[in-house]
Order: sequence, then C-alpha cells, then structure tokens
Amino acid sequence: MFDRLRQQFSNFYDRIAKTELKGKDLDKVLDEFELSLVENDVAVSAAEYVGNELRQKLNDVQFTRFTDPRARVKLILQGILMSLLQRAGTLDIFAYVDKKRMSGEPAIIVFVGINGTGKTTSIAKLAHILQKKGRSVILAASDTYRSGSIEQLEEHARRVGVRVIRHQYGADPAAVAFDAVSYAKAHSINAVLIDTAGRMQTNKNLLEEMRKIVRVTKPDLTILVVDALTGNDAVEQGKIFSEAVKIDGIILAKLDADVKGGSAISLSYIMGKPVTLVGTGQKYDDLEPFQPDAIVKNIMG
Repeated sequence: MFDRLRQQFSNFYDRIAKTELKGKDLDKVLDEFELSLVENDVAVSAAEYVGNELRQKLNDVQFTRFTDPRARVKLILQGILMSLLQRAGTLDIFAYVDKKRMSGEPAIIVFVGINGTGKTTSIAKLAHILQKKGRSVILAASDTYRSGSIEQLEEHARRVGVRVIRHQYGADPAAVAFDAVSYAKAHSINAVLIDTAGRMQTNKNLLEEMRKIVRVTKPDLTILVVDALTGNDAVEQGKIFSEAVKIDGIILAKLDADVKGGSAISLSYIMGKPVTLVGTGQKYDDLEPFQPDAIVKNIMG
C-alpha cells in the first residue's frame, strides 16, 4: 500500500538533506516535491497546500550546523499530513447507528457512487460488521436499472444473512427505498442500507432519481463510495455527487491495492467531508475505520 508515494517521500528527505533550506534552492526542491505528489494522484490543491505549509514551516525553523535535517523535516511533514487528513473532521457510522437505536429509530443510510467502485460490496461488508456488533440490518435494492444488480445484492445478503427489500427491474428506486424504511420502522430494524444505481456523472435522469431517493427517505447519512485506485478521478466523482446531493462521508474502497495513495490524502481535503471507512481486502470483515495516523505512518515509512 502506498509504495510509490512512500518512495517519493524518501526521495524528498534525501534532497532536503543535501539542500540549503532557504531561497531558490528550497523552492526548487518543494516545487519538484509538489509535482511528485500530483503524479501520485494527490489533487493539485492538496499538493499545493502541503508545499506551501512546508515552505512556511521550513523558513521558520533553525537547523543546527552539522545536524541531519531529515528527522526534523519528517516530523514537520507528518504534522502537515495529519492536519490535511483531519481537516474534514470525523464520522463514526457505527456510533451513529447506535445513537439512532437509542432513540428507537432506524439509521437510514444511502450509498452513492458509480459502477465498479465497490459500493455494493462495501454495503454488504458494513451489514456484516453491524450484525457482528449485534445490530439488525436490512438492505434496499434501489438500483433497479443495471442488469444483475438486484441479484448481486441478494447474493451478498444471503452470504451475510440479512434481508433485502426489492421490486422488479424498472421500478421506482425511491419506492423500493421507502418500503425498506417502512419495514425497518415496523420491525425495529437498527439500520437501513440503501444501494443505488451506479450513476454516471453525465446522466442527469439518474442523478435526479438519486435526489428523489434522498427526498423520499430523508436519510440520516449519504455516503459516497469511491475506488482508491481511480486516483484523481475519485476526486472528480466526489465533486459531481456532492453537487447533486449532500454527502456526509466517504468510503474509500480497495485501499489495500493502492500503490500511489494520493486519493487517500486528498479526497476529504477537497470535498470537505470525512473518509469514514476503508476497504482493506476481499472478505466481509475487511472494512475498517479510517485512521489518519495509520495512513500517515504508512506513507512516511
């Protein structure tokens, strides 16, 4: 995970150790470092933030003669990355479900994202983990457009042992979601997880259907699922979806396979919404809380 980004950071420490930490020499090293971040899928504005913070903090630091500045620079960079990752705050889905459970209401969570991001699998993983925590779950098959989508969700549901509310293909997705919420309220279900069509950013009709689901169900949370491997395209997806509906948090799928790591650094910074969970493997248990300190430790080497 993050092999390429980690290598760029290592190269940066080496360059810093051989560079006068002021003036044009420092500017050149920082400009090259920003470019290396962008080449590893860090969004341009996030890379500029890191570079500007480094420039300011390094200008303010006095290094003792004959000392190796790498350790000090590494500590400074670690703090900058932590501030970048924590800027959007946090979102604990499990705590939110329990909060709603205490009030006697189901937590209604809508999941959005384009096809292929791992959205349906992430929903199944979350359902599995919630059940392990003793919480009851129901799924809504509100992707009534893509052939095989309902069967895919039903197969996941069968494997993890939860019920799916479904209609026929071509049915109103909002009606499916509404029925799932009604069922959950009638049967004291703790969480309703609503799967939606993998709406391509350019399809206005499908985006409007997504808005309708949100209007009808009034979800507690709307979660965007993105594929870490898509890099900066994940950031673009985030922008489009957040213009269509209010996004509360992000699930970053397939993080374990991401050798660059840029989307993990920049996504929450660009969107202003927290990454709440990350996919770390193929098994249903492989969905973990996003931990900025662990991400930074991995990247820093």
